[in-house]
Order: sequence, then C-alpha cells, then structure tokens
Amino acid sequence: MTVSRETPPPPEAAGAFVHGWGQAQAYAQILAHAGVDRGLIGPREVPRLWERHLLNSVVVTPRIPENATVADVGTGAGLPGLVWAMARPDLQVTLIEPLLRRVTFLEETVDELGLQNVTVVRSRAEDATGTFDVVTARAVAALDKLMTWCWPLVAPGGVLLALKGRTAAEEIEAARPTLRRLGATSVDVRTYGELAVPTTVVEVSR
Repeated sequence: MTVSRETPPPPEAAGAFVHGWGQAQAYAQILAHAGVDRGLIGPREVPRLWERHLLNSVVVTPRIPENATVADVGTGAGLPGLVWAMARPDLQVTLIEPLLRRVTFLEETVDELGLQNVTVVRSRAEDATGTFDVVTARAVAALDKLMTWCWPLVAPGGVLLALKGRTAAEEIEAARPTLRRLGATSVDVRTYGELAVPTTVVEVSR
C-alpha cells in the first residue's frame, strides 16, 4: 500500500504559528519526503505530521521565556527544536544529536529553511557542554535517565521541559530518587494546546 506524501495543514495550524508559518509548511514537506526517504520519519506518520509532530511541538512555545537559549537533546528530525526556532525567532536553539545522518539532515534543513537562530551539534547528551535557559527532549528516554543526561545542561534558574505522554506521572514517581539527588526545586506536569490529544510536558525547575 502506498502512503500519500501530501501534508495539508489543519485549519488551526496557521494560527499556532504567529511567526514562521511559511517555514513550518516547508518543514512539513521536508519531513514527508526527505525525512521519510532517509529514515527519520516513518511513512505512516506522514498523514499526522501536523497534529502529532508540528502542532504537538509549537503549542509549548508560550511557556518559553523571551530571548531564551534552548537545547533540544536527541532532537532526531528536529522536533521540537526546529519548530520552536521557526515559531519563536527570539530564541537561540541548539539541536543536539549524536547520529551523523541525522545531523546532516538537520544542517541541510536549517539551511533550506533559512533559520539564523539554530546551531546543530553532533554529540551525545551526556557529552554535551554549556548550559541553557531551557533544555527539552521529546520521546528520547524515561525521565529518570533523561534527568541524568540533561540536568547538567540546565542553567541555574532554568527548566527542563520534557515532552511526554500518558505515562508522565508514573515516570515522575520512578524518578523521585534521581530528582532529589540532583536537587530539582520543583516538578510539575502541564498540558498545552487545544488539540485532540494535548501536549503533556514534565517541567523540572532548577
């Protein structure tokens, strides 16, 4: 069975992108074609690229402070980091990804979209350097492991925004010893977006 590569945006998508609407549409096409051909996106994800991936990412952007530095750990095809960079040109976004083929895709995509506020770094999370106002990860690892990798990258006063699903509360309970050991000051679960399935974010403040 052939899966269509068409990616028409739903009616609410344009309103979600105050900035970067044209870039978002171009990015959806890149994901549907080069992203699938190069194994970064599964073919069956194409019909739900907007709802499951782009909108799922962009609805979190109101939570990010103005002019923040952001690190997207294990970004893969650039989610949520590239979407945040398009929608929020005030942000400085660093995409951290260990696999060369994904890094190459990201660099080509950043160039094609003309994004001036994105840096691509080839590194494992635990080897990355620097600190950031916001560190994020989407579908990378359970919170316990994610904290160990990402917490050193969170600047004092900063926050880890881990995009999660229905298991968020269970992951927090499993990670309690690690959260205490690392000195997290607060942990909250919030949902964002008027979507069929709102985006669930575990927010860990430093």
